Amino acid sequence: MLERVNPVTRFAGALILTFPLFITLDWVSAAGAAVLEVLVWLGFVMGSYERWTQIRTLCLRVIPFLVAAPLAGLSLALYGSPGGRIFASWGLITISSQSLSYGVAVAARVIALGTACLVTLGDVDPTDMADGLAQIWHLPVRFVLGTLAGVRLISCLMSDWRTMQLARRARGLGDHRAVRRFATLAFALLVSAIRRGSTLATAMEARGFGHKQRTWARVSTVGIPDIIYILVAVSIVGCGLILSLVTGDFRWIGEVM
Repeated sequence: MLERVNPVTRFAGALILTFPLFITLDWVSAAGAAVLEVLVWLGFVMGSYERWTQIRTLCLRVIPFLVAAPLAGLSLALYGSPGGRIFASWGLITISSQSLSYGVAVAARVIALGTACLVTLGDVDPTDMADGLAQIWHLPVRFVLGTLAGVRLISCLMSDWRTMQLARRARGLGDHRAVRRFATLAFALLVSAIRRGSTLATAMEARGFGHKQRTWARVSTVGIPDIIYILVAVSIVGCGLILSLVTGDFRWIGEVM
């Protein structure tokens, strides 16, 4: 069913799912939202032919968030507003029951934010997204097409990086001084990207891509699946917040500032 939802609707759903996570700080609402997001997403993809491939892809993509979550929570556990039982104190570092709960909440939020973005936007086609942004949200055509062209060139930049690595290794320059090698390759890639971008901008302008009054090869529309999608996103957010209120763990982000 996800393929029937317009990409801009999926982007709006991602905003709905993530906004409450930025203004609240408790682990219950974040964990509840993350679990509900995954369960609803599984319900959507279970009818797909490639469902197991999609599930495996989601698991691989969520690994960086699982690594980053403890690191993000650690800083707040050490430097967050102390309260309750004090476990350790040294200089600016105070580990208390309250700061630990804040750290767990931040870690849960990192996972919830990453999961929300992955399940809503993980398989969106950039061209479909550009069609929706220009036709439904009526964003400036030059901005939309320029962003689309930039996204499409990411794969080219990755290929250029790999080619430059192989070229330096063929000349005997690629197996030592890693920091210097990285800086040299990064500067060369930057120069290549600027040149490629200038050439592409000239070519697109010559073909009329920047003209305000233009036609579109594919018409982008919204319908019943988009309404259902938004309602599901609102329901997930509401259930997470209600769960935190019922358990008494609900907190605004301003409480730790």
